[in-house]
Amino acid sequence: MTNEISIALAQLNPKVGDLDGNAEKIRAARQRASLDKADLLVTSELMLTGYPPEDLVLRAAFQEASEKKVRMLAKETRDGGPAMLIGSIWCEKNQLYNAAIFLDDGEIKSIRYKHDLPNYGVFDEKRVFKEGPLPGPVNIRGVRVGVMICEDMWAPDVTECLQESGAEFLVVLNGSPYSMEKWDQRLTLAAARVGESGLPLIYVNQVGGQDELVFDGGSFAIGNDRIMKARCPDWIEEVQITNWDREQNGWQCTFGKCAVSEGKIDSIYSAMILGLRDYVEKNKFPGVLVGLSGGIDSALTTSVAVDALGANKVSCVMMPSPYTSTQSLDDAKSCAALLGVKLDEVNIGPAMAAFEKMTHDVFLGAPPDTTEENIQSRSRGITLMALSNKLGSMLISTGNKSEMSVGYATLYGDMCGGFSVLKDVYKTLVFDLCRWRNRNKPHNSHGPEGMVIPESIITKPPSAELRADQKDEDSLPPYSILDEVLTCLVEKDLGVEDTIACGHDRDLVTSIWRMLVKAEYKRRQAPPGVKISERSFGGDRRYPITDGFMDG
Repeated sequence: MTNEISIALAQLNPKVGDLDGNAEKIRAARQRASLDKADLLVTSELMLTGYPPEDLVLRAAFQEASEKKVRMLAKETRDGGPAMLIGSIWCEKNQLYNAAIFLDDGEIKSIRYKHDLPNYGVFDEKRVFKEGPLPGPVNIRGVRVGVMICEDMWAPDVTECLQESGAEFLVVLNGSPYSMEKWDQRLTLAAARVGESGLPLIYVNQVGGQDELVFDGGSFAIGNDRIMKARCPDWIEEVQITNWDREQNGWQCTFGKCAVSEGKIDSIYSAMILGLRDYVEKNKFPGVLVGLSGGIDSALTTSVAVDALGANKVSCVMMPSPYTSTQSLDDAKSCAALLGVKLDEVNIGPAMAAFEKMTHDVFLGAPPDTTEENIQSRSRGITLMALSNKLGSMLISTGNKSEMSVGYATLYGDMCGGFSVLKDVYKTLVFDLCRWRNRNKPHNSHGPEGMVIPESIITKPPSAELRADQKDEDSLPPYSILDEVLTCLVEKDLGVEDTIACGHDRDLVTSIWRMLVKAEYKRRQAPPGVKISERSFGGDRRYPITDGFMDG
């Protein structure tokens, strides 16, 4: 029996499917932990395969390659350095599991399988994994460690089983994606498990972007007194050592570094930076392209892009039409100058004239309407995609969640793009984020200090500028009211009557609900984007396009 143990929390940024790269990250983390004389290195959930691997794990070749890599890592523990508890897939008796695998002395010593498979929101693990049995503890260098995998901590059953079967410690491997308020939820649940069992707990979460998900890290250790003993920073990779001593009242942790969690607006902005950065870099795009209109959405998108990638990897283009105001032209130039990005200009007037001539005979007698407005938007979309094709940069779309909710966007126009930074950001939050960024430079930013978005962009009334004197409020309620109603209908999933009961006008709520339902076909064709809420448009909210139910 040992009376002390040193455990390294390996908060790493994997790439799904990159077994070689992920194994090298584990290997490098173990080398750092070895320098600090750690006994055990703990990674996040499915660190070797990347998380979430989705249906990739169903490929036999991937399963075989993953097992081979696990066995290779196991052999490397013959050197007397730290043991490892790593996350990977594992096959047993033709069943596939989400596993935590203990490697030591050159061998696979023990394997524990995830018991509670999440099947809600963005998670559908029951499609690909077999549920593991309730686990017993693993003997790790003289300590009986209760190993859990992510969702296993969210209910008391697994903790209770481990405590009753003699665990002295709880260690949780996690792939817990970011959303607003998620940090408080994790900590509350971890403290509850510690309170129920009387056992200290180590929580290792991954960091980084994977498609629409972004993982914020924030790995931590709490003692059996439910006091935080150590915490990794948000948004960056880190290997942090925790030192534990066996005392009369159980294992106690020496206080280590405790990074402070970010505030709400800070964390949203950081999530957008990391989500975009990893999407671009992991998919090997050379840079990004933004249509900078002089409006607030494209200004914020450009700011995030520069913070994520640096100004040298961001190109912008202004595409004026006869309805573009002088103020928008000036605002776009000012924003580009503040951010240090190149701004080109392509006038779409000739394209509008060409389409008018092309369609003259078939449109004869039909008065102008949104068709002509959409032709402008699609002329810009064609231009942006041409520039993207020619220059190789990925186009970022600039629409926000308010617009996408009610369909105030043009298919194959302003919806063009390979990624959307603001996909899960309501318009009112766009304003808050712009004001915040003008006062703060994010810690993980490649962008400049000080104001990056001209005040005139923030204060002028929003407009698509697709016709003379157009304002968004010509077609939509004020965004402050629209976003309140959408919060009820989308975030809280309330019906029309319950939303009205929250104090909103019946006709307004009914109108917004109908726009929300009718716009599903547009959202289904929208690019992926950073998830920051619990009800993003994507895996969190899967509605049919053909839908005969009209609530109100």
